[in-house]
Amino acid sequence: MCSTPHAPFLGDGATTVRGLAGTAAELTDVLAAVHQAGEGLVRPGGFSMRTVPRLLGDLTVAAPTLESAAARIDRARRLLAATPAVTGLAELDTARASALRETDRLLGYLRAGAGAAALLPPMLGHDGPRHYFLAFQTNAEARGTGGLVGAFGILDAGRDGLGITRLSVNNALPRTSTPVVDHGPAYRARYGPGAAELLSVSNLSPHFPYAAATWAGLWQRHTGRRLDGAIATDPVGLSHMLELIGPVRLPSGEMVTARNVVDLTEREAYARFDDPRRRKRYLIKVAGAVVEAMFQARPDPLKAVSTFSRMVEERRIQVWSRHRAEERRLAATPLGGVLPTAPGPFAGLVVNNSAGNKLDYYLGRSLEYRLGRCNGGWRASRVRVRLDNDVPRRSLPAYVTTRLDSPERRHAEGSTLLWVSMYASVGARLAEARVDGTRIEPVREVERSHPVYSTVLEFAPGQARTLDFTLLEPASAAAPAVPVQPLVRPQTTKILQAPGGCVAASPES
Repeated sequence: MCSTPHAPFLGDGATTVRGLAGTAAELTDVLAAVHQAGEGLVRPGGFSMRTVPRLLGDLTVAAPTLESAAARIDRARRLLAATPAVTGLAELDTARASALRETDRLLGYLRAGAGAAALLPPMLGHDGPRHYFLAFQTNAEARGTGGLVGAFGILDAGRDGLGITRLSVNNALPRTSTPVVDHGPAYRARYGPGAAELLSVSNLSPHFPYAAATWAGLWQRHTGRRLDGAIATDPVGLSHMLELIGPVRLPSGEMVTARNVVDLTEREAYARFDDPRRRKRYLIKVAGAVVEAMFQARPDPLKAVSTFSRMVEERRIQVWSRHRAEERRLAATPLGGVLPTAPGPFAGLVVNNSAGNKLDYYLGRSLEYRLGRCNGGWRASRVRVRLDNDVPRRSLPAYVTTRLDSPERRHAEGSTLLWVSMYASVGARLAEARVDGTRIEPVREVERSHPVYSTVLEFAPGQARTLDFTLLEPASAAAPAVPVQPLVRPQTTKILQAPGGCVAASPES
């Protein structure tokens, strides 16, 4: 008796073939429309900040086409996903999976493009003048959104283009006697009233809209002028800009490049200038030179998009708008710097410098998130954090190492103090916390629905410390989220999941 090979079920194969053909036809038609709409956006010779008004006009025209294209691709993707994944023909199954991946990628690009086309024209003054607080964060002294605001300016946008005025050092914005904004009782309990009164502690929270609204409030209290939003970047963001536009020359003749700008502003400036006022004036010159060069440059549009995407992904640029419709769009993207409130696996490490020094330039960070199996609507997970005070053995400037938290005490040069917080999944419960193997009882708080477990740690020069958090998390099939605080050195992140996946269920009460 001879056996016959398994034959595929014709209906399944035919359905998938029709789905692939329909998706291909829709993609071809959509891409042709997008190409036609985008012809005006890519001009020979690149673009400059001076030509932004014309670009915004082109974006306004292209916006409806991009919105329609994203909707059509989404429909085509859902129709293809509904076709049989297993047809008995390996080549056909592989083609379907590949088409879904490519369609997902294209859909992401189109949604980003449609969002930019809807946001950029009004935000950059196409419909009327706009004014934004522009913060330059110093990651050598860590804050929740990245670093201490070392300098700031006002970005003006309108039909005449973009410009920056009033570049100033941080102490040019004085402390107010009362909070300029109310972020709610949980915020006040965690950060105190001073966080909404003083620029230097305004961004302790990783939720960027809190900091941005405070900056706008401080400016309005000081000048009486209402701003439309706020933007933040840092020296690493400036390095990405310099990769795009090339090196710039300071009035002194010194060259600032993509390779040296981080070290120059985060380390070298402290060694070069004993007088903090001279150092801050120097940093403003660097920031001003890079910004002015950006206004004069004519970068390649595709390279500019790639650079901007990298800055957004690394949180080297964050944006908040006072206008609610715009802020809703921003909040749905990494550009908004939002601490999300959605359920799902989450592990966010945030450090704030509590020593008043500039040693976070040398801070190393690693995080391992180990997710266990789901059982009865819960799962046990573990987060291990390692922090390294990798300060060099050589002597450093006193301004870098001085401990302002307790100046009356004698401290080892290069020691530091960090307020370390671990943001857990919404609904999670802490079973145990340990520091260097010893059990501790961290401060337990809540921020934007996330349980937050915090402790203040002292670090000797060169010391590494380890924190372990054992958690009981609600079961969820969502992908784990591990946002990274934008400091000087990158964070090493490892996510490990138990095999078998996890089906969400309602946790037992």
